[in-house]
Amino acid sequence: MNKFIVGFDATPQEYVINGVRYLVESRFQKPNYKEPKENTMLNNCMGEPLSQPPYGYMKSAENKKKWVIDSEAAEVVKSIFKMCLEGKGNEAIARILQKKQILVPMAYWQSKGLPRGGKKTQPNPYKWCKTTVSKILAQQEYCGDIINFKTCSKSFKNKTRYANPEDKWAIFKNVHEPIIDREVFEQVQKLIGKTRRRNPKPENWERNMFCDLLYCADCGRKLWFNIKHDKEDIPFFMCGNYHGNRGTCSSTHYLRADAIEQVVMLELRRLSKCLCDDEESFAMLLADKTNADILKEKKHIESELQKCIVRSEQVAELCIKCYEDNVSGKLSDEMFMRFSGKYEMERLELKEKISAYRKRLSEVDEMQLGKEKFIAAVRKFMQMDKLTAPLLRELIDRIDVYEVTGTGKNRKQMIKIHYKFVGYLELPSLARQHNYREETRKGVAVEYVPNAQSA
Repeated sequence: MNKFIVGFDATPQEYVINGVRYLVESRFQKPNYKEPKENTMLNNCMGEPLSQPPYGYMKSAENKKKWVIDSEAAEVVKSIFKMCLEGKGNEAIARILQKKQILVPMAYWQSKGLPRGGKKTQPNPYKWCKTTVSKILAQQEYCGDIINFKTCSKSFKNKTRYANPEDKWAIFKNVHEPIIDREVFEQVQKLIGKTRRRNPKPENWERNMFCDLLYCADCGRKLWFNIKHDKEDIPFFMCGNYHGNRGTCSSTHYLRADAIEQVVMLELRRLSKCLCDDEESFAMLLADKTNADILKEKKHIESELQKCIVRSEQVAELCIKCYEDNVSGKLSDEMFMRFSGKYEMERLELKEKISAYRKRLSEVDEMQLGKEKFIAAVRKFMQMDKLTAPLLRELIDRIDVYEVTGTGKNRKQMIKIHYKFVGYLELPSLARQHNYREETRKGVAVEYVPNAQSA
């Protein structure tokens, strides 16, 4: 018998043809030939779903290869499409769903005991994100269709799935009961096409060199890099925990990318001047600074670590007591599950904290040897014309960005630079100079006050 091997670049039609040929030729084998198993590739091409049912559907109890409507989730799907037609954006829809305390798909499946892949633990099971809304609005399966071969793997050994081109998809219409009318779905797709964000300019495709370095001084969360899509040449940062994006921070902590670049350049030049003017004094400053800060931080970390260890032991004892009370009948099964789940979550959190504190203690011990590395990095900066991402990460550990105060000409924003190995460094008076005022690349003036480190 001829063997038919279907390549990963084959079309759905080729899968079907080869599968049929395989089944026909298998009928003409010798009597002692063992009947092959049903060709799964062919079955998948005939409208049987390859994947788990999307949110809004579930597997039929009678036939696991068939999808039936999950009425509770389907109502949510219908409301999402309805809100989209009403002109609401994905973020607005996500806010409404969160306000109504509707479980996100993963949390919903977990509540029903349905197995699904992906991240199982979520801090807030009601916090919808706009990407989830976007995926639901793009699911053609809600029209009653089955779409197979959306993804593929490069080899049998490589389990990673890659997106398949649409011309390689196998689409079977009206296989199961629809949740959304096809006309409504097509209307939504037209709306999505009109409102879809434009791709950034090629020069903005790469991550900004300050990504993962800027932090909100109020809530401690990272600042996100953004590009105004009506003015794509103005990249900026803002707090990722801003309440306007359903976070808890009261201010955006808006900071233009070109402004922070100018400020950091000026501060590093001031640092270089201090090193050049009096290298011995600069070295002594670093030694005193590192020793004082390291001792203070080490004491704090050791204290917090001990608290976590003590609490971890207490939680372990509480878990044992819950078990004993449940066995003896003092604690019901329901209460046991509730308490044990709570303590288990706390135990895992404490375990992570203990590990993080021990890692930080190790890093703090290494900081005492970092003075020479920091001076070498400053010297490297002195030899360069511009700031680069590798050098930036060699010199700076993090930058705290404070909330903007004042308006217009009185607008001020303080930043605090924490350097590698040495932390925040208050330079002596010999390095203090008059305020700087320079034009950024976009024509916005930045006034830099060295003493206050304001932008």
